[in-house]
Amino acid sequence: MSYQCPLCHSSLLFAHHQWRCENNHQFDCAKEGYVNLLPVQHKRSKEPGDSVEMMQARRAFLHSGHYRALQQKAIELLNTYLPAGAETLLDIGCGEGYYTAAVQEQLHLQRKLAVYGLDVAKVAVRYGAKRYPAVNFCVASSHRLPFTESSLDGILRIYAPCKAAELARVVKIGGIVLTVTPGPRHLYQLKDLIYQEVHLHPENHEQWEGFELISTETLAYAMSLNGEQAHHLLQMTPFAWRASEEVKTHLLSREQFNCEADFTLKVYRRM
Repeated sequence: MSYQCPLCHSSLLFAHHQWRCENNHQFDCAKEGYVNLLPVQHKRSKEPGDSVEMMQARRAFLHSGHYRALQQKAIELLNTYLPAGAETLLDIGCGEGYYTAAVQEQLHLQRKLAVYGLDVAKVAVRYGAKRYPAVNFCVASSHRLPFTESSLDGILRIYAPCKAAELARVVKIGGIVLTVTPGPRHLYQLKDLIYQEVHLHPENHEQWEGFELISTETLAYAMSLNGEQAHHLLQMTPFAWRASEEVKTHLLSREQFNCEADFTLKVYRRM
C-alpha cells in the first residue's frame, strides 16, 4: 500500500528515499524512517500537536505501565474484530508509538499486517520512528488522512480527533475502527485537584454514517502512583493548562496518589 499525496490526492511512489506522485510533488523520507506529509499550508501553527514537554511526560508515564491494561485490551479487540485477511492497520494520533508498536509486535505473530502510525506532532513521530522501525510512521493531519480510498482494514483511534467522512473514505467494507474515549470517572481525582466543581466525562454517543457499532466495552481500574508519575500524568493531559504551580508542586511531593482510570472502547464496522 502506498500513501496518498496530501496536495493532489494521487498515489505516492517510493524511490531513492523519497515519496513522489505523478504531479511531481515530493516528500523526503527522514533518516529516522518517517515521512512528513503535512504541507505547511495545512498547519494551524508552526509546530502543531503536543509539545516536547507533553511528549516526554506521556512517554515516561506510559512506560511506567499504568496504561498497559488499555494497551492489551485494545490489542485483544483488534485481534478479535479485524477481518481474517487484514493487511493494513492505522493508529491515528499515535504519538511516540507506545500503542502502535505493541499492536504491530503482537498482531504480527498471527497476521501479516502492515501497521502505520500517524500524528501531527513531528517530534513524537521522529522519536517513534527511531525506536520502532517495524512501524510505518508519518506526520500528517488526522482530518486529512494521506491514504487512498478503501485502503485500510482497521483503524485504532485513542482520543484522536478525526472526521467521520475521512474514516468512511479510507476503511474497506468490512473493516473496523476501534475508538477509545474517557469513561465517566476517568482521572476523577486528578480533576478534583484542579476544578472547584468536578464533572463526570460525558458518554460517547458517536454514530457514523456507513458504520455499525458492533462492540462496546469498559475498562476501569485504580492506579496507585508516586509523585513523579502523578505529575507526568497531569502534564500529558489538557488539565495541565488549568493546573496551578501549587497543584503541580503538591503532586510531585506526594509519596502516593490514588487515581481512577476509566475507558470506553467501541468497535465500529464499515458497511
